[in-house]
Amino acid sequence: MTFNIRYNNPSDSLNAWPYRKDKVASQILFHEVHLLGVQEALHDQVEDLKSRLPEFKYIGVGRDDGKEKGEYSAIFYDTTKLTALQHETFWLSQTPAVAGTKSWDAAITRIVTWAKFREKKSGKIFFAFNTHFDHIGKVARRESARILIQKVKDIAGDIPAVITGDFNAIPTDEPIQVITDRGNDLHLIINSIEKSASPHYGPTGTFNAFGPKEIHDQPIDYIFLKNNWKVIKHATISQSWSGRFASDHFAVFASLAL
Repeated sequence: MTFNIRYNNPSDSLNAWPYRKDKVASQILFHEVHLLGVQEALHDQVEDLKSRLPEFKYIGVGRDDGKEKGEYSAIFYDTTKLTALQHETFWLSQTPAVAGTKSWDAAITRIVTWAKFREKKSGKIFFAFNTHFDHIGKVARRESARILIQKVKDIAGDIPAVITGDFNAIPTDEPIQVITDRGNDLHLIINSIEKSASPHYGPTGTFNAFGPKEIHDQPIDYIFLKNNWKVIKHATISQSWSGRFASDHFAVFASLAL
């Protein structure tokens, strides 16, 4: 699952985090998620989720200082299913190893958190990458896509990888085209919805702005895959509670098998 949970902003009134955190956790638990990439999660929010997901641990750091300051692109994982073997965060800038950096026309510091996992039952190894691209900078989004696919190759190699995130781009936009360009063997990354054995379930748009429905028919949140994955099903989770959503984004869910 990938889920932009919306940062804790008190001015959101009845849509503020204190009114939503149980809804977010309930979606994760109900859909029996084993691996979750979250975006816009402040430190207190990842701690709130950790306390509501008793079998889970999380990996990640705040983007502003590489510690606890600023939003996380954290990876939560079910410890009864997965063992984390290695993990790190890099910055989507011209100096990826330097905490808090940004480049090009990016409005905000952006990061990718990644982890190497072993699936306990089978012993199989895979990588997970989770990110949130800039919402303003078109050049930054394009260059972030280029950094991301290069890092996936450098870090994961030929080992299967899952790439989750809010990319602030629809499928026809340049960043998504860079990621899924079939003409370059560096990529070989597919959108999981395209490989689903069963038809996609739910709306195709993923941003709702706390409104009555999704704003656009096209997604900006994705689960991408590299190397040897089977996609059993794919969905956008648009559950509401008396007209209230868990976030201003819908979660995207996929059932995967290696």
